[in-house]
Order: sequence, then C-alpha cells, then structure tokens
Amino acid sequence: MTPASSWQGKERYTVFDTRYDADAVAALVEAWRRDPMRPARLHIVALAEDMLPGFHRIPQSDDAVTLDLLAAPLDAALAQLSARIDFAYLHGVQGAGFARALARLVASDAVLCADALDAGQVAALAAQGFVFDEDTRGARFASRKPRQPLPSVPPRRAVVIGAGLAGCAAAQRLCARGWEVTLVERHPQAAMEASGNLAGIFMPLLSKDDNIPTRLTRAAYLYALRYWDSIGGIGRAIEGAPCGVIQLARDADHAEASRAIAAAGSTPPEFAEWLESPQAQALLGLPAPDGAWLFRQGGWARPGSVCAAMMAACGERLTARFGVGSVTLERDGDAWLVRALDGAVVAQAPSVVLAGGVASVAFPQAARLPLSALRGQVTHLDAATLPALPYVLCREAYLTPAANGIACAGATYDLDADPALRASSQQENVERLQALVSDPQAGADAPLMGRVGFRCVAPDRLPLVGALPDFDAAGSTERLRDVPRHAGLHGLLGYASRGLIWAPLCAELLAARLENEPLPLEAGLVDALDPARFVLRARRNHRAPQSA
Repeated sequence: MTPASSWQGKERYTVFDTRYDADAVAALVEAWRRDPMRPARLHIVALAEDMLPGFHRIPQSDDAVTLDLLAAPLDAALAQLSARIDFAYLHGVQGAGFARALARLVASDAVLCADALDAGQVAALAAQGFVFDEDTRGARFASRKPRQPLPSVPPRRAVVIGAGLAGCAAAQRLCARGWEVTLVERHPQAAMEASGNLAGIFMPLLSKDDNIPTRLTRAAYLYALRYWDSIGGIGRAIEGAPCGVIQLARDADHAEASRAIAAAGSTPPEFAEWLESPQAQALLGLPAPDGAWLFRQGGWARPGSVCAAMMAACGERLTARFGVGSVTLERDGDAWLVRALDGAVVAQAPSVVLAGGVASVAFPQAARLPLSALRGQVTHLDAATLPALPYVLCREAYLTPAANGIACAGATYDLDADPALRASSQQENVERLQALVSDPQAGADAPLMGRVGFRCVAPDRLPLVGALPDFDAAGSTERLRDVPRHAGLHGLLGYASRGLIWAPLCAELLAARLENEPLPLEAGLVDALDPARFVLRARRNHRAPQSA
C-alpha cells in the first residue's frame, strides 16, 4: 500500500513516517505532483535523527507541501504531535506502547504500513482498532469509536491589523495557503512601530534545563533561517548579514554554566559553539575575559526589509490599507467590520488577526490581555568611531557591524512611555557599549541619534498565538480547550525583543491551526503560547488565599 492509493478526493492528506528518508520524501512529493486526483495539500511528518531536539518545520518550494521533522523518540513525538494522520509508515519500531498514541491521531480510514512487527505489536495495534491483512504488513484503522471532528476551516478571508513583523508574517503565511488578506495599518507604511529599527539581531537562546523559552526560540530561529531563504534571503531580498553573533559571557559563573551546556553535546558547532577566552579574543579582536558563545548562523537584519519581503511574497492575494489611523472592531453576523474613526468600513472578513502590539488592547475584545509596553531606545553611532566588528557582539547590550556607515547599539528597557530620544538613555547605551568592547572612549561624545520603539511584552515573556479568549464568558473553565473564544478573532502579540525570529513560526502556527493542518510545534509549546492561558491564570490567582 502507498499513500497514493488512498488520498484521492481528500482536501489534505497527512503521512507519518517513523524514519525520515530524503529520497522517499522526494518520491512521495513527486507522486503527489503527478497525480491529477491528488489532495490539495500534502503534509509529511517524519522522525529524524541527528537534529536538534524538537519539531522542525522545513519550508518547501511548493506552499501546498509541508515537511515536519521530529527529533524525538516515537512515544514522545506522538504524545506531542497535533495532527490527523491518514497514512503511517512504521519502520523497526520497538515495544508496543506507541499503539494507543498512534490510534489517537489517525483518521477514521487511516492506512498503516509496517515492517517487522512482532506479535505483541500487532496485538496492541489491533486492540486499538487496526485491522491487519494476512501478512501483518498493512492495516486499516476501523475502530468504531467516534473520531473527534476537526473544526471547520473558516472562509479563507482575513483582516490583519498591524503591518509590523507579526502582521506581515501573518499575511504571508495565510496568502501562501490561498487566503485573501487585507493588511490594515494606521501608519502610512509598514514597520513604523517596534519593527522600524535599523537592525534587529537573530540568534538562539541557550539554557541548562532547555526550558520553554529556549525550545520555542530554537524552533523559531531555525524556521526563520529557512523561511527567510524561501522569500529571497538575508543579504539579498532582505537587508542584513548572516555574519554570525558572538555573545560574551557575563561573568565567571555564566561561563561555567555555558561550559556545562557545551559539555552536554547537544549543540553542534554550526548552531552554537562555546569559545574559551583565547579563542574568542582571537576571533573577535577584542577582549573576551570569560569566553563567549559563537552563533555562526546568526546575524542582523533590518526588520522593515523583512516586512517588505514578506509582503512581496504575498502576491496579488494581499490588499494593503495603510494610513487609516485608529480603527474599531465590530461583529456583524459572521464577519468582522473594521471601521475608521469616521465610521467608514476599512475592511471586513470572517477572521481578524490582531498583530499591532500593545495597541491591540485598545480593542475591547483584547482589553483584558495582560500586555505592557517596554520602551527601548537604540543608539546610532558613526561606525568610523568604533572597532570594526566582523560579527554582531552582545552581552547585556548589543552592537551591530556597520551598515551604511552606521552601527546600532542598545537597547534600553524602560517602563515609561516617552517616545522622544533622550540623553540619559543614550548614555546608558554608550556605557554598555564601552563595557562590551572594553574601550572607555567608544561612543564618547556621540551626537544624540537613534530611535525609540515600544516592545509588547506579556508577564511570562512568551508570545500570544491563537484565538483570543472571551474572559467574561469563561465562567469556571479549568482547561485551555474549554475556554470560550471570540469567534474569528485571533492574536499574534507579545513578541518582546524577539519579533524578528518569532514572527515567522508564530504566523505559521496560527495559519496551520486555522487550516486544521499538523502543527509545527510540540503540543506543550502550543499550549504555552495560547492567549487563553491568562484566563486560567487569572482564575488561579483569584482563588489563591490572601495573606493576612
């Protein structure tokens, strides 16, 4: 049996394979491409060794094909996979504990093809509803237990409010799936808020416990690198350079923790390489007293050029409505109306994505989301007055290599709402810069030049991705899946300082969820990003006993 024998007449088809083989994937895609009765979308999910842990979505040249490589043991991968599997290949699997998890994920008419199953595995799969043919190499799922129906895919029309990194990525990933998108922006052009800086840096995050922010940032960083290549590439369609990033250790304790991470052997050199002080100093040409991490694939990019590349990739499915000023949202039957302050309808669609940062809490439907604005002032410096850097350099602050004669240093984290450049913030940036390059004269007496932006930040410093919760209707809800939502209203918010790399994967996650596709992240990470998490936290906090 092959997938082609059962995919005819289906809108989408998902193949799961316990062993990734690039040639087999290429052959499957070619068979799909040649079949006039093929499903509109093909999803391939496979276990892969020799990759960084987690789920990896690999962009394809054809937007109708997705490839997810899961670097995890079979049982763990199935437990974290959100997908409806139509065809499963089992190659050399061990034990029988996977049977229940696989049965949870398969479609009602799913096909299984296996090699070398033992009697215990056949029995376990049969107990879950798989009916085998005589040689036990193939089976069909025939359980009478009802399958949980997938939500219906909404009409493929959306309004995205906010044309920064979050909004432009949302528009592009929806357009790639055939959606008609109207991008609404109050400013006269894209990337005029937090996404308007001259340079943003991209690099992964490391931690000894491989926590949620680390896993999310790793997945997003690796996806972003591949995604940017698919829309033209850094240094080509996108202004910037994949020059590498050197992150200096803060102190001896940080260096010791970094050595422990490096010793664990889970970070290949192309992803992250620990350098002791002599190595780092030789590479950088500056002091690095406690050593440093080298992220060879990292670098910098101008966020506005990333936004432009994403909008260009949308093609004719994108309609831009810029310079509209502040807008309001109104539900009218099955559609949302986006109105200018004079009452005129700017755009309408069944689905709306709020992607305008902290300004989104001005909409009543998002007002109870605990988002705050953190002021960040970046300093622009004449590059001729600074060391010529071959890499982005960072520690508590960052310094970019020169671009058009300007190097960027920053950025501050301030709790006020002052949009103007100020000398005290510049002094803070310059002092950090001087410590970074071990030169007390670097940037001294520089003219007040730079930019102020406001980061949108959630209390847990994680983004909000998905359908927005209806706080007032939540009642005594205890589970994320039971939290009521505002129909057709979604958020891509809270990107803090990592919008450059979080935006593509978060947009992909939202688009995949709207289309009922396999999700590109582990279920635990998906839940950690759900905006409804704040409904449950508010309930827990309300129940917590008050101290006397």
